[in-house]
Amino acid sequence: MDCDALLFDLDGVLVDSADCVRRICTDWAIARGLDADHVLRWSQGRRVQETVRAVAPHLDPDAEVATLVAMEAATTDGLRSVPGTHALLSSLPPNAWAVVTSGARPVATLRLRHVGLPFPGTLISGDDVERGKPDPEGYLSAAAALGVAPNQCVVVEDAPAGLEAARAAGMRTIGITGTFPASALRGANVVLPSFDAFAVRVAAETPRLRISWE
Repeated sequence: MDCDALLFDLDGVLVDSADCVRRICTDWAIARGLDADHVLRWSQGRRVQETVRAVAPHLDPDAEVATLVAMEAATTDGLRSVPGTHALLSSLPPNAWAVVTSGARPVATLRLRHVGLPFPGTLISGDDVERGKPDPEGYLSAAAALGVAPNQCVVVEDAPAGLEAARAAGMRTIGITGTFPASALRGANVVLPSFDAFAVRVAAETPRLRISWE
């Protein structure tokens, strides 16, 4: 699979934040009398704004979003980079990759810096779009910022909402299992168990990226 740019989701793809997110969602849900498991399921791959509206329509959305973002932006317990991601990102030209996350910009910045991953030249956060995943706005914005046609981008995602957003943007997709089983990622062009299962190299004759997998 050849492309001009790789676009990565953040949580569950580059940063293993499962324990951290689970704790925050659970604490927030219990304090408001909500089902923590329901909140966690809704939060996967979606912005805080959409999650709050879906699971707690009776609460003040602005206040609850601010509370959740503040909790996320102050918590690093349990955060770690996904194995293989540092070497992969370090091997890519700066203008050939981006991060597109549903998380707020302060949260995304904190997580990337805390785990020591290279910081992207293009970061599209949940704060930078009017419509979060599964809407394609974030991925289309990243392609435009990189100056790459959408059909020349490959998206790496771990959640159905993100894969739906990428497909709606006209991009090819690689699904990484972990957050969801392979059966939930069947909409991806390729589903792989981890970064260890694929490799990316910059083609010598062009600046294009060549992706291979086992």
